[in-house]
Amino acid sequence: MEIKQKELNEVLAAFALAGEPVSCTRYGSGHINDTFCVACRTEDGEQKYILQRMNHEVFKDIAGLMKNITGVTRFLRERIAENGGDPDRETLNTVPTKDGQDYYASAEGNFWRVYLFIEGASCYDAVKDPKDFYQSGRAFGHFQQLLADYPAKELTETIPHFHDTPFRLAAFRKAIEEDICGRAASVQAEIQFILDREADMHAAMDMLAAGELPLRVTHNDTKLNNIMNDNETGEALCIIDLDTIMPGLSIFDFGDSIRFGANMAAEDEPDYTKAKLSLPLFDIYAKGFLEGCAGRLTETEKKMLPMGAKLMTLECGMRFLTDYLQGDVYFHTSREGHNLDRCRTQLGLVADMEKHWGEMEGIIEKY
Repeated sequence: MEIKQKELNEVLAAFALAGEPVSCTRYGSGHINDTFCVACRTEDGEQKYILQRMNHEVFKDIAGLMKNITGVTRFLRERIAENGGDPDRETLNTVPTKDGQDYYASAEGNFWRVYLFIEGASCYDAVKDPKDFYQSGRAFGHFQQLLADYPAKELTETIPHFHDTPFRLAAFRKAIEEDICGRAASVQAEIQFILDREADMHAAMDMLAAGELPLRVTHNDTKLNNIMNDNETGEALCIIDLDTIMPGLSIFDFGDSIRFGANMAAEDEPDYTKAKLSLPLFDIYAKGFLEGCAGRLTETEKKMLPMGAKLMTLECGMRFLTDYLQGDVYFHTSREGHNLDRCRTQLGLVADMEKHWGEMEGIIEKY
C-alpha cells in the first residue's frame, strides 16, 4: 500500500517519540502490515523506532488486537525483569501516543502503532544450521513458559476460529458440496485422504472442551523469521509479530513450527513425493521447545505434541484444498494449480508423519 508523506508526518507527530524524526524508511519483508524504521535525533545521539500501519482488512478488531499485544508485552516485561533479563530487548515494547493511547487512527483511516527498535538483532528467513531451528524451538517454548500464568481467556480472537479444525472441516465440506468451480471430481483422492482423518481433526478441540488440554496464550505464526536473534551470540532474543496472539493450544504452536520448518520439501513443491518429515529437525526442535517450556506443559500436552504437528499440517492442507475448490480466492497464487500443489505437499507430509509416528513419540518421550 502506498503511504503518502503527509500521513507519515501526521502519524509521527502523534506519538511520544524521543527527539526529532530525521528519517522514516521502509523496513523488513512482511506482507501484511506496512513497516518503517524511524530514526530520531536526541541529545544523546539517535533513537530508532519501528512504525507500522496495521492491516485492518485482515485484522478487523484493531482495538482488540492492540489490547492483546499491550497486555502480553507488559506481562512479559515483568517476567523478564524478574528473571534478570533485559526487557527492552527480550520483548516488544509499544510506544504510546502523546495522549496515552496504544495506537493512532490517521485522517486517512489507517491504524498505526510504534515499537522500540531492538538494536543488534536480526531475523533469519531460513534454517541455515540445525542450531537455528533449536534456537527457534527454545524461544517459542520459553514464550510459553513466560506466559504460562497469563489469563488466556482475556485475549481477543483476532482471527476467529483460526485453529478450530472442526470449524475448518465444516468449511471444507461446504466447499465440496457447492463445488462452484467444478474441481471436486479431479481431487477425490485428496478429499478422501482428509475425510478419512476426521477423528484426528476433532481430537484437540474435544480435549480442550473436556479440560484435558489447558487454554494457553499462543503465537499462531511460529515461523523462524518471527524471532529476533542476537547478532553477536546468534541466540534467540525476542519473539515478534504478535498480531495473531490469541487463546489456543500449546501443541498448535509446536505443530505449526514442525509443519513449516521440518518438511524436507518447500510448501508449494510441485512434486509432493518430496514432502518428508526430517526426524533430525523434529528432534532438535522438540529438544529446544521442551527446554524452553521448562516444565510448564502438562504431561498430556507433551504427549500430544506429535498430534499437534499432524493436526496443523492436515489443517493447512485442508485449507489449501478448500481454497482450490472455491477458486483460489484466499491464498495468493502465482500459477495454475498452486493451491493444489500446496495441499498435496501438506498431505504428503501428514502421510510421512504417520509412517514415523512411533519415532516422533519416542523423541518427545526422550526429552
